[in-house]
Amino acid sequence: MLSDQDRIFTNIYGMHDRSLKGAMARGHWDGTKGILEKGRDWIINEMKASGLRGRGGAGFPTGLKWSFMPKESDGRPAYLVVNGDESEPGTCKDREIMRHEPHTLVEGSLIAGFAMGAHAGYIYLRGEFIREREALQTAIDEAYDAGLLGRNACGSGWDFDLYLAHGAGAYICGEETALLESLEGKKGMPRMKPPFPAGAGLYGCPTTVNNVESIAVAPTILRRGAAWFTQFGRPNNSGTKLFAISGHVNNPCVVEEEMSIPFKELIDRHAGGIRGGWKNLKAVIPGGSSVPVLRAETMEEAIMDFDWLREKRSGLGTAAVIVMDQSTDIIKVIARISAFYKHESCGQCTPCREGTGWMMRVMDRFVQGKADVAEIDQLYDVSTKIEGHTICALGDAAAWPVQGLIRAFRDEIEDRLGGGALRVAAE
Repeated sequence: MLSDQDRIFTNIYGMHDRSLKGAMARGHWDGTKGILEKGRDWIINEMKASGLRGRGGAGFPTGLKWSFMPKESDGRPAYLVVNGDESEPGTCKDREIMRHEPHTLVEGSLIAGFAMGAHAGYIYLRGEFIREREALQTAIDEAYDAGLLGRNACGSGWDFDLYLAHGAGAYICGEETALLESLEGKKGMPRMKPPFPAGAGLYGCPTTVNNVESIAVAPTILRRGAAWFTQFGRPNNSGTKLFAISGHVNNPCVVEEEMSIPFKELIDRHAGGIRGGWKNLKAVIPGGSSVPVLRAETMEEAIMDFDWLREKRSGLGTAAVIVMDQSTDIIKVIARISAFYKHESCGQCTPCREGTGWMMRVMDRFVQGKADVAEIDQLYDVSTKIEGHTICALGDAAAWPVQGLIRAFRDEIEDRLGGGALRVAAE
């Protein structure tokens, strides 16, 4: 279990003062100038050594991502973009950081911006995050007033400006290149890669896009050292992580815990156990709506990190843990998720534009029991034609929940369609 002194987010529940004064009292903005004085290479190497993997879902090594930025400027400015478009169903961790711990993000943005040679940073917020925007803007204003941002930020000799950009509530803008398009004032549609953002991102300039949590934990990692961070979690899955636990638990919550914590311990210690006891557990979506669902018997042995869940053909994703008990109609749940992805597809790629609607319609017939058992394999096959055949990962995100359902609960679909086929014949 993570001890209180090892928590990075000490005000995640908003019980304390979120102002600059309160943040400083809890150890934030402590020695920031000294961190910057150690130089870009030291910061990036320390982030690499920490093993921090991106907290937005993909789990790409953060220090490595920062190192892709050009070492020498070719005359173009460089930009840091923080992805606060948290629109993945079930995920509600970044909003807690922005609402209650805004200074961790502001300080992290300065350090990350400096490390990648950027004099400007943009935090892109989800359209619905109104209170979060107010809290962040207040924190940014406080940082400017205290000389922590702007010209000669923190007395470091580095100029850094930080701006907020408010989205319009489109899920697709959580994809980094669609986010950049939206930030430029265009329709949020993903770009082809290459070129990658580190070469040609915002306004065609070198850009790094990172998740809110990835940036917010950086200052504490650099203050305490990479060795401190790597003591938590299994190799290649190091550090602490915010878990957003929702669904059929006695105490839904967002909690910071160490990576690789057993699922059972996470639920019993922080979420008050499963509603109706562990025998009542049916299924869990371990990382937000886009990762495949797993059965209770798999999750009871689960270790909550990237690698263990990937081995089980699911994923940690954003660590949004959606718990479902025996009362759940799991086919209906996945049908609802399919409807979400159909609604949020930007329509640029044919497999996603046409495939998400087709999968949604088949799933609706599965819910009603008005399909043929042979369509189960047909649905799985079509989902594999969508997955990996689109510009961005929304096609994957739409296909994986359906694939997970068929792998884990094929028996339940067959039971429903067995009865449904007889009813259709009678009609």
